[in-house]
Amino acid sequence: MLIPSCSTDTSSETVDSWIPLTPLEKMAQTDYDVLIVGSGAGGGAALWRLCEKWRNNGKKVGMIEAGNLALPTNIQNLALLSGERGEQYISKITKRIGQFLPEFSGAKQIIALGGRTLQWTAACPRMPLYLLSKWPVTIKEMDVYYKIAEQVMKVNKSFAYLGSLNTIFLNRLWEDGFYEAANIPMAIDMKQTKYGNVHSNAVFSSILFVAEAMNYKSIDLAIEARAVQVLVENEKAVGVKVMSPDKKTYWIKAKTIILSASTFETPRLLMHSDIPGEAIGHYLIDHSAIRSIGTLNRKKLPENLGPTIVFIPNTKESPYQLEFGSLEHQLQEKVNMLFHGYGYVEPRFENKIMLDPKRKDAYGIPEIKIDFNYSQQDQTVIRQMASGMRRVMQSLEVIETSNIYLRSPGDDNHEAGTCRMGDHPSTSAVNRFGQIHGLKGLYVADNSVLPTLGANPTLTTTALAIRTADYIIQQLK
Repeated sequence: MLIPSCSTDTSSETVDSWIPLTPLEKMAQTDYDVLIVGSGAGGGAALWRLCEKWRNNGKKVGMIEAGNLALPTNIQNLALLSGERGEQYISKITKRIGQFLPEFSGAKQIIALGGRTLQWTAACPRMPLYLLSKWPVTIKEMDVYYKIAEQVMKVNKSFAYLGSLNTIFLNRLWEDGFYEAANIPMAIDMKQTKYGNVHSNAVFSSILFVAEAMNYKSIDLAIEARAVQVLVENEKAVGVKVMSPDKKTYWIKAKTIILSASTFETPRLLMHSDIPGEAIGHYLIDHSAIRSIGTLNRKKLPENLGPTIVFIPNTKESPYQLEFGSLEHQLQEKVNMLFHGYGYVEPRFENKIMLDPKRKDAYGIPEIKIDFNYSQQDQTVIRQMASGMRRVMQSLEVIETSNIYLRSPGDDNHEAGTCRMGDHPSTSAVNRFGQIHGLKGLYVADNSVLPTLGANPTLTTTALAIRTADYIIQQLK
């Protein structure tokens, strides 16, 4: 008996990209409950939380991203973009705005879906308690949202346990009195493939937030959609004016708007929209960042070195964070380790972002200019941090070192504070829930809300963005 043949299926629909996108024309015809501007860690976290909680209702959520689809995941997850080739590609998609900002010359941006989570190191320490104790959000509440963020981002300390060198380093540091030294928490999914569940995107990026959000409910996402103005009526945000690369203008309406455009772009958009606020753009902070290279004698180390990522967290007595390590150890007589230091910088009103009327972008929006310098206290921390780095090198038995260099302001990718959170409108831009003081329906969820900076900011920004989303959910019941 002959087995009948089946015809080839040619009826399947095709898609134009690896992620569902919505034209701006369609978004301009929709009334959104929440519209998110920006797709980095803060915007992605807010989107994920809203969709998780609203999966079974008809709430409409939209997101616009000024950039394009540069990468589908963190660059470390892509075999063809590892090492030098990856660095070259990141350099290609990075906008080095510091060349126009002499007092913040290290500043740079990645304007693309996922933002700088496309290339971050995935380090996720919490903010030091002595700094959190001065924030308007209680330590207890921050702990709740830290745990949520750590769970969804797969934060763990297991990555450093893949080799023995971390253990050797930690023992040497503990013996010399560096009792706070530990494996740095990393947002890297270390779960093994099991039951057909492949954990392929190990290093976290906010594109994972977007993917999970889309799995919960249908959302609208537009790329190459530049927000140029927040629209306000009767002391309430009602929408966003958006432009496409061909300079067409669209008005997207929303009951609630979350700005997650970055420490540079969020205050820029607010100021261009004439949103009132004494602190908007002010209190710019970053980390005073230093780095050096140390060399160890390979013969005194075990054969299996593995990845090495150790940190000594910021404390009140030593207000800086030290990190050191290497992901690769070649079979050579010497092992080179990269040492980083991130010093606490005082939030000061005079360190600020402003609009530059002499320079405008392709959409006619004034570019930013920056006033920034390190205070005497900041300089003291820098010297203290360099001394601490030398003592750590000595404890680790480093045999050769390069000079310790102070990196240019902004080069650490940790800039924050320009829409800082606080209880008083005279010294902060948003309240404890991320809402712009005195204006209904307008929130901020990115690094700019952080009032102080004592650790890598991404985990804290994510936790606060989830908290802001929870507050919005309560307000829109």
